[in-house]
Amino acid sequence: MRPHRTLLACVAALAAAGCTTVGPDYERPEVSAPSAYRGAGDAAPVASTQSFGDLEWASVFPDPDLQALIRTALAQNYDLRVAAARILQAQSQLTIARAPQLPTVDGVVQAPYTTTTGSERPQPDNIFEPQAGFGVAWELDFWGKYRRASESAQADLLAAEEARYAVMATLVAQVSQAYLSLRALDLTLEISQRTVDSRVQSLELVKARLEGGVAGILEVRQAETLLYTATASVPEIQRQIEQTENFINLLLGQDPGPVKRGRPLDEQIAAPALPAG
Repeated sequence: MRPHRTLLACVAALAAAGCTTVGPDYERPEVSAPSAYRGAGDAAPVASTQSFGDLEWASVFPDPDLQALIRTALAQNYDLRVAAARILQAQSQLTIARAPQLPTVDGVVQAPYTTTTGSERPQPDNIFEPQAGFGVAWELDFWGKYRRASESAQADLLAAEEARYAVMATLVAQVSQAYLSLRALDLTLEISQRTVDSRVQSLELVKARLEGGVAGILEVRQAETLLYTATASVPEIQRQIEQTENFINLLLGQDPGPVKRGRPLDEQIAAPALPAG
């Protein structure tokens, strides 16, 4: 009897071990990070768990027009739509991976209709025999392959969600950066146009001095050169403005066109207190 008991105990132990999933569970490795930055002395700021990326973009960019552009980009950008579609795909894969762990029920309903004829009866007999049945099946996840597949599908879902957040953050950063570059180009164009106006006045002044005999023709040519140089920079800045506007409309999923301006450049960013790290 003892050999049978020993064999039974071994089988029970193997069955209990087989009910667990194959392979060890994932454990995040410990990372030893210093508590302060090197080289900053005693006044080194302590690293904080708070991140600038966790702040709401509406609180970082107070310009209403810029906020409207960001909302339009988040609603219409096709890269973000692709990321959202991948999340739905990952959710479907997670549902498919979990499906084998649940029991399946199959049902069959039949209603055969037969006609029999006999030599003794002049009329055929119509026979209607409804039949129904069902079956229940469930596969035991003995080695844990379905549980590991569910964990893998869940990890893919979390990765897809994080990828969508990354696309959102990149999109907000690109729209805001392009808009701030556009406002900087607007300021540069304004300065260039004021420079052209001042060069025109200088040229008129030099011509008046030439007529009065207190200036030479060389001074007039120098003033004309400065005016032409300032005038030549204006079309280049206008071209850069149009290119930046087209880039913003591309991020918004719209046709090329002008972009509505809001606050001036020096009032664009409400810089918050950045945490260390």
